[in-house]
Amino acid sequence: MIYTCTLNPSIDYVMHIERFEEGGLNRAAQTFYYPGGKGINVSRVLRRLDTETTALGFIGGFTGDFIKRHLGDEAISHNFIETGQTTRINVKLKAGSESEINGPGPAITAEQQHALLNEIARLTAEDTLVLAGSLPSSLPGDFYEQIARLCYERDVALVADTSGPALHQMAKQPVLLLKPNHHELGELFDTSITNKEKAAYYAKQLLADGPQNIIVSMGAEGAVFVNAEHQWYANTPEGKLINSVGAGDSVVSGFLSAYTKNQGLEQAFKYGIAAGSATAFSDDLCTRQDVESIVTDIYVSPIS
Repeated sequence: MIYTCTLNPSIDYVMHIERFEEGGLNRAAQTFYYPGGKGINVSRVLRRLDTETTALGFIGGFTGDFIKRHLGDEAISHNFIETGQTTRINVKLKAGSESEINGPGPAITAEQQHALLNEIARLTAEDTLVLAGSLPSSLPGDFYEQIARLCYERDVALVADTSGPALHQMAKQPVLLLKPNHHELGELFDTSITNKEKAAYYAKQLLADGPQNIIVSMGAEGAVFVNAEHQWYANTPEGKLINSVGAGDSVVSGFLSAYTKNQGLEQAFKYGIAAGSATAFSDDLCTRQDVESIVTDIYVSPIS
């Protein structure tokens, strides 16, 4: 089973506005409500790719009820820890360019932290755990590291898609997959990643610290895969960018869906990039049909 852990979930409230007028009355032409948070996005895409998944994390209030109900409607299992607080709402404003207003996270008690760690401690070597997204400010800074130690002790495969200090920590853990974007990889080394060769070079430096496989997403410039044996580049297919929210999470989902079905690393990389691209070309997260329609447009080539 693939479990995802979202410590700071949300409802993503997407508003399409033809032209935004600061300080004036703006009326949305279209609005959408989706369960949000990087781990939840991973679970939603995994399920659309016919891969079983269970969502873990912290949740609460009427917004938390909406998320659980929506996941249930999509046949996604979940076992959240209730916080007794209202899960945040993040506004995604689309008016030519994209703007975001993210709500504050909950205050997580020590008891709630232990409850989640106890859930993770039940996982076995047959399971994979995806850690994705930010830490609520009330959690200790090493909370991801605590989870990583639990997974290591129980031989649970771990996947990490995060940023900032949490990425620095997870880059030193024996994770199955680490997925920074090129900006995040550059921040790890205090440099700018401007092409696939630099992405591959700096990703390779991380392998000695623990990660087995690394995917560096570079937006419209494609993506790079690196492990001890391979350095690959994959293109991004042509299409109109509609939605950047969830594209990176979809890369993780596409990769894991193919990888856990024993389709090989190269095919898993292709499916990851196809899923990420399909989400970028959609209002919501990608569907299986979206992915299958463009995966043949993804070409993987070695980086010398």
